[in-house]
Amino acid sequence: MPVTVVTGFLGAGKTTLLQRFLATPEGQGTAVVVNEFGAAGIDDALVRESTDETVLLGNGCLCCITRSDLQRALRRMVIERERGELPDFKRIVIETSGLADPSPILQTFATDRALGEMFHVEAVVTVVDAVTGLDTLAWSAEARKQAILADRLVITKTDIAGESAADELGARLRALNPGAEILQAVNGALDPTHLTEPASDQRNEFVAEAAHSDGIASFVLTDDKPMPWPVFARAMDTLMAIRGPDLLRVKGFLNVEGCAGPVVVQFVQHLAHPPVELARWPDDNRRSRVVFITKAISERQVRDLLAAVRALQ
Repeated sequence: MPVTVVTGFLGAGKTTLLQRFLATPEGQGTAVVVNEFGAAGIDDALVRESTDETVLLGNGCLCCITRSDLQRALRRMVIERERGELPDFKRIVIETSGLADPSPILQTFATDRALGEMFHVEAVVTVVDAVTGLDTLAWSAEARKQAILADRLVITKTDIAGESAADELGARLRALNPGAEILQAVNGALDPTHLTEPASDQRNEFVAEAAHSDGIASFVLTDDKPMPWPVFARAMDTLMAIRGPDLLRVKGFLNVEGCAGPVVVQFVQHLAHPPVELARWPDDNRRSRVVFITKAISERQVRDLLAAVRALQ
């Protein structure tokens, strides 16, 4: 069974790319394994709207959790499909955490004989956003590994950053990985065959694993009460203005006063994505849950900021 690994740093646009792919005829019959850094599965809930076959490996990334978790998940999916407990699927896509080094995944398929008999990795697709990609590649070893190991590099958010930024990023990516195909996607729009066609060249070396950069932490901001939108918006504006470079990723569901469904919020450093109100909640949990992945920004600091803005409001 073919496997496609979709990787890329925090906020690059992996989930959007995957959602668009699953909505195409080529994406039908795809099972998805989602891995997230943080205690709340936001990407998993968003992808689950598009496919019946989703497995979440949470609270870590594939280079840090026991690899047997991935092996067990893949084997379980095949067994449940054969029993009729899962709908039939013909392909698996693994969406890695934004902090994951993809090499352990590739090593797992290469060294586990039983797994290698059932699955083969056809392509590694790395997503890099044109707004923050250059800076991220400069300081993050994980981001560079993701680019180096890619068969295909997909540059996103060119509509925001502009062609000059995309060209500069493309040159940097070409220097890191001369053999990879470089593509562009706006709002996740990409020829679906780029996620299904096998790579022309086989990877013959792996980048060594390494610990995450110092100071990166994750926490989930939760609130049982609906929140006034101006409070959250002003708090995030302040946080981006003061600590934008350290705000690696913010993503989650917000219970906003006056909204029937959750509002999906996303921030990457200085970039705020437009909030999107969903028609319904993905599950019975109606509390706000927003995942923060930061460098040296604590949960207490964020909560204190929200409390201060709420008091002023």
